[in-house]
Amino acid sequence: MNNDFLVFDHVTKRFGALTAVNDVSLTVNKGEFFSLLGPSGCGKTTLLRMLGGFERPDSGRIYLEGKDITDLPPNQRRIHTVFQNYALFPTMTIWDNIAFSLKLAKVDKQEIEEKVDAILEMIKLSEHAWKYPHQLSGGQKQRVAIARALVDRPQVLLLDEPLAALDLKLRQHMLLELDTIHDRVGITFMYVTHDQGEAMSLSDRIAVINKGRIEQLDGPARIYEAPSSRFVASFIGDTNFFHGEIVSVDGDYCFIQAEGFPQIKAFNDKQLKVGQEVDLSVRPEKIRVTLAPPSPDSGAAINVFPSTVKDIVYQGVYTKYWVKSSVLQISALVPHSRFLLDQEPITWNDEVFVWWHPDDGYMVEVA
Repeated sequence: MNNDFLVFDHVTKRFGALTAVNDVSLTVNKGEFFSLLGPSGCGKTTLLRMLGGFERPDSGRIYLEGKDITDLPPNQRRIHTVFQNYALFPTMTIWDNIAFSLKLAKVDKQEIEEKVDAILEMIKLSEHAWKYPHQLSGGQKQRVAIARALVDRPQVLLLDEPLAALDLKLRQHMLLELDTIHDRVGITFMYVTHDQGEAMSLSDRIAVINKGRIEQLDGPARIYEAPSSRFVASFIGDTNFFHGEIVSVDGDYCFIQAEGFPQIKAFNDKQLKVGQEVDLSVRPEKIRVTLAPPSPDSGAAINVFPSTVKDIVYQGVYTKYWVKSSVLQISALVPHSRFLLDQEPITWNDEVFVWWHPDDGYMVEVA
């Protein structure tokens, strides 16, 4: 355990009858951008608060660089938190807000000046140093809050839904800012969010949490493309589920019989046997919607289903279709890789074909 940077070791936290965190174990690497992702009430903020020292686990231990910090108060941990409401001192200038913790620690005056000026330069707010928080935009305030938390080089920076108060465009801009700041300072970031887009954009690894337990801990690509459970598949992005039974196995592939639907061919990565139940997840962007069926040599012809268009939403870069195939409704995202107005349009109630390659579905075994 001494070789691991940050370790939660079988940590449990209860609030009365509610088990907020249920026997969680995980390891975070030094310098990693690590996200805790899940719906409201899943336990992710409780994990963050236990790491910060604001809550104590009922059982289990927390280690930082080999040291047991479970019982240390917050002021004895080199761990700082950035909150979504910024928590800046309104009567202090931006410079003084950032310098506050250094002054409290009685750091030499010249060193304070050097550190504050350097971090103001890094967040590109040097010209605003002597303004007050109310004179800054939301994005600028958030950068100041991050700078204040980083100025004395903590071991870990905790970010609890830090972008939730910002509008969409500003959030997108701040995602880039956060990524850049992390790359420059090299400090371990622990990021809590319910926004899958934020977590996928920023993280080296993500722990997807549900009802106090980790459902999957992996890199963003594996969590999206190879979800470990139906919950992860449905929480991370949109997906189509086909619930059924394995009716035959053919080498590396199998055929799934979904109720009221033709057989579906899928890559059998879990080596399931005939008779086992399965949920097949197929992401909307993997599904093609065409007026004519694909050619037999396309490699996808095995999973081709006649369908009827029920709804269409045009989104500029893509169009989202909802189609009815047999008894199931399927969603598909079709990107506009060519000039759309030159193509024959697909419209409401059109008879179309939906199809996908057998490798593009991912099977989640039913427990």
